[in-house]
Amino acid sequence: MRPQNLLELPGQKCTVGCPLLDALLGGGLPCGSVTEIAGEAGAGKTQLCLQLALCAALPPSHGGLSAASLYIHTEFPFPLPRLRRLALLFPAPAASPSSSSLDHVLVRGVHTAEELLAVLDRLGSVLQRPPSGLPVKLVVVDSIAAIFRSDFDNNAADLRRRSSLFFAIAGRLKEQAARFGHSVVVTNQVVDVVGSDASSSVRVGNYESLWSSGRRVCPALGLSWANCVNSRVFLSRFEERAAKDMDQEEGSCVGAEFGKTRRRMQVVFAPHLPESSCEFVILKRGVLGIQDQGRQEQQASPTSSRRHSWLNKIAKRLPISAGIDASCSLPVAVEATLG
Repeated sequence: MRPQNLLELPGQKCTVGCPLLDALLGGGLPCGSVTEIAGEAGAGKTQLCLQLALCAALPPSHGGLSAASLYIHTEFPFPLPRLRRLALLFPAPAASPSSSSLDHVLVRGVHTAEELLAVLDRLGSVLQRPPSGLPVKLVVVDSIAAIFRSDFDNNAADLRRRSSLFFAIAGRLKEQAARFGHSVVVTNQVVDVVGSDASSSVRVGNYESLWSSGRRVCPALGLSWANCVNSRVFLSRFEERAAKDMDQEEGSCVGAEFGKTRRRMQVVFAPHLPESSCEFVILKRGVLGIQDQGRQEQQASPTSSRRHSWLNKIAKRLPISAGIDASCSLPVAVEATLG
């Protein structure tokens, strides 16, 4: 493929379901490109991707794409109960009012890099003839690192096969995003950086180093994979401990400590975005940004606020989708196509 200039790609974007996070991302995740969401376990990568999969079905007036999404997962089990709970917050798609929002989230599990590549090779037919009735405009791979960190040994032959496969997978993802105009989101794990000298490592993006849970980390798969994605977003978490006064009359200790998990989203690199970050929380109703103190003047636009109204109230209870079976596989029509 020829090099892409993301600044010249079509301007359609998909909301992530929160006006503050949308503002951080310049209006949402762009179509026609590959966005990586990296972070340690528990940072919120899967939570954000589940929310994205449902946001894709929202109408464009609320930041969505009026489209279906394909969720390819490499870690098991798939969090179907969480997806069902989130779906209660979303109305039926305007383009298909008789269906549930879950009917337009297509799920496919893969166990190896070879299987993922085979699914991507057959993905064109699904994108051209979507089984849910809505076009597929969002493809999620959660996570890319899981299949590369477990199936390969540290020898020359496996390293060559590993490099060949992930370049092939990246090429398919970028080629299909450019051809069909959908957004691709790939999650990635992180590894610890050994050593205290930040200047000894290669800087990738806006930050000399990334930190999570008090550890210096970097996204997995190295610099080669970093060059395969258009944008990288990093999710970090850390525990904040504080003293809590307890009532001695109730037999509790004064000065006991309690922990609070804080999370932050950072734009590591993106040709269309400046260096920026935003704290966020994970609640029952989804992933929501928190306004940083001292930035109150950067309020979300009225349009973004209207988009967020879908997450501020629970829509009427929707029936459980028949489009996703108990084993979390794709609907039968899609399974037959993708194998």
